[in-house]
Amino acid sequence: MYLHIGNSFTVRTKDIIGIFDFDRASEGKSTNLFLKRTEESGNLINTWEDFPKSFVVVNDRGEIKVFVSDISSTSLEGRILNK
Repeated sequence: MYLHIGNSFTVRTKDIIGIFDFDRASEGKSTNLFLKRTEESGNLINTWEDFPKSFVVVNDRGEIKVFVSDISSTSLEGRILNK
């Protein structure tokens, strides 16, 4: 199954490691460092247009990628659970 995470981006649900609220998670130093390193490595993908609300961590064939979305983490989780 696939999850639409914003704009025209989808990810396979079996590859999702976690879905996180952007504001809450980015308060932590470790999370900020993780996001910074992911961005520096070119594996941070922005899918948002208005304001980032969540990010989805995905294992894409052994490579960790982070998709930043303007869809809330609650809505993304609900999409997975309702299918």
